[in-house]
Amino acid sequence: MNVQMGDDSGKQPRHRNLTPLRMMRGIFCLIVLVLSAFMVLVYFGFWTATGLRIISVHYSRVGTSFFFGCWLALWPFWFEKINKTKVVISGDSVPPAKRVLVIANHRTEVDWMYLWDLALRKGCVGSIRYILKSSLMKLPVFGWVFHIMEFIPVERRWEADALKLRQILYTYKDPEDPLWLVVFPEGTDFTEQKCIRSKKYASENGLPILNNVLLPKTKGFYACLEELRGSLDAVCDITIGYKHHCPSFLDNAFGVDPAEVHMHVRCIAIVDIPESENEAASWLMDTFCDKDKLLSDFHSQGHFPREGIESELSTAKCLANFIFVLTSTALCTYLTLFSSIWFKIYVSSVCAYLTTATYFNFRPSPIVSL
Repeated sequence: MNVQMGDDSGKQPRHRNLTPLRMMRGIFCLIVLVLSAFMVLVYFGFWTATGLRIISVHYSRVGTSFFFGCWLALWPFWFEKINKTKVVISGDSVPPAKRVLVIANHRTEVDWMYLWDLALRKGCVGSIRYILKSSLMKLPVFGWVFHIMEFIPVERRWEADALKLRQILYTYKDPEDPLWLVVFPEGTDFTEQKCIRSKKYASENGLPILNNVLLPKTKGFYACLEELRGSLDAVCDITIGYKHHCPSFLDNAFGVDPAEVHMHVRCIAIVDIPESENEAASWLMDTFCDKDKLLSDFHSQGHFPREGIESELSTAKCLANFIFVLTSTALCTYLTLFSSIWFKIYVSSVCAYLTTATYFNFRPSPIVSL
């Protein structure tokens, strides 16, 4: 996407050329991220998500948030410190809230990754959870991560998702559990073809015509709000824009795009969102009309209003976390490949368990309660 011309990524040059050095660096980073994800899963996540969960769901989630928070923090380090992508956050300052419902536009396939940059700044990156399409649970290694972190898989058909979504949301109600639940009400990433279909539907049904976002689907948002209203600290409305292209995953991996990621934050008190379903749906539609206007202004002006509300990531803290994760990964890799045969048996057994648990969406229930 070109900031001045909308989605024009096929006509504009990339921000950076894909040089051999940049490609090798990207491949190295991907190998480190996948290997570290696997080792964190097998040697740490398995025990926090199963062994500790038998004793306490709360402490299980706290432990899982810590270890996967360390791993997730590698991505903002990669984006901002290695690839030199500039992250600009504007609008309201996000309060140090432990439980937040986040609603965001879905401009490209990697929007959800850049929300880690904001969550890391607030010390909540390990608490972030997503509602995501169920096919992503089939990804090697990462599907296991999504399961351990209790992401919510959906079919994107309300008839199939309604009961399952509410059942999972019910388990999120404990106000002591850290939670940043992210919802993309559009239900899919934005493309010009999808926008044309969205406009046609809006025109036929007397709804607002939106140019930079798709019409939001309101039922999933309302289910989240209704089930969690009593335990949430805030709702954050985040609008994401990119300079100068909307990046793909590989653009991120090799550092060719984007040049800048802009996030505009609006914090809303729970009491300011209507309780009835129809009124909440109207509120969400108005919110997306505001997003559409914000993005139009962003395309013409190159920025959102009230920039600079969050500081830069600490290079020292990012490096310390990187060294911790890399050292742990190296040790676990050595134990797996070059140590006792029992480590290989252990790793194979955990992989078999994670494959089965992810496929059947199984999690152990507490035997005792702390």
